[in-house]
Amino acid sequence: MADLRELVANELRLPVDQRVAAMAAAIAAAHGSASRAVLFYGSCLRDVALEGAMLDFYLIVSDYRTAYPKRWLAAANRLIPPNVFPFAYGDLAAKYAVLSEADFHRLNGPETRSVSVWARFAQPSRLVWVADERARGRVVEAVSRAAPTLLSTALCSIPNDKPPLDLWKAAFALTYSAELRAEKKERGVNVVDQDPGRYLRFFGPAMAAARAAGKRCGGSWQRRRIEGKLLSVARLAKASATFAGGADYIAWKINRHAGTTIELSPWQKKHPLVTAAMLLPKLLRSGAIR
Repeated sequence: MADLRELVANELRLPVDQRVAAMAAAIAAAHGSASRAVLFYGSCLRDVALEGAMLDFYLIVSDYRTAYPKRWLAAANRLIPPNVFPFAYGDLAAKYAVLSEADFHRLNGPETRSVSVWARFAQPSRLVWVADERARGRVVEAVSRAAPTLLSTALCSIPNDKPPLDLWKAAFALTYSAELRAEKKERGVNVVDQDPGRYLRFFGPAMAAARAAGKRCGGSWQRRRIEGKLLSVARLAKASATFAGGADYIAWKINRHAGTTIELSPWQKKHPLVTAAMLLPKLLRSGAIR
């Protein structure tokens, strides 16, 4: 059986479209010497066509103070990580989230109840830019914590005798319920079905790592759901100050994943935080986000 760290390291090294690699290098350059690594993840990792899509990246930095010329951005990133920014390169559009090496390691592990990071990095990702081999090693170490955290916390609430792929699906379903999401309910199932062989390869090593670390449930999933949705709202509020065109992106994201046809007025586009507050009750009632 392959070692989990070896599986993660090999997956992170898999090639990507050269335009993705170039965009990652440009994102790293925007934050200078603080940049340590850039990871590419999400639905665009699985899609061949990149035009018209919003690519997803994580920028890992040495520390927040060095990463930003403005102290308030560093403080915001430290208080409610991550900060999220839009980015354009050539004919492609993206958004990237910023985390320090320390926060990236912590948020991939069972010591945090927030599912946001470890649920994403239990899925495939690519290390598309790295400052040096030490930074690569720290990314591999952090990402290797994600799948064991997902399975360990999920198995506190679901039957442990399910087949491996069903366990993965049930685990992702729990994490999707713990955030405000525009994706449909079956999204967690689809993630596994798109590459079942990958999840079968990872299951044994991830479970072994989870058992070695010991079961850490970190509270009930009901508590995670409440805290996760409140945290999602807080991040949305923060993004209104850091994400240019944030209202347009929110509408696009919901329309794409929930099949809605939200159109924003010029006033709504200028006031993303107020717009989000106005839309949230309606979207929750309609089931467009959960």
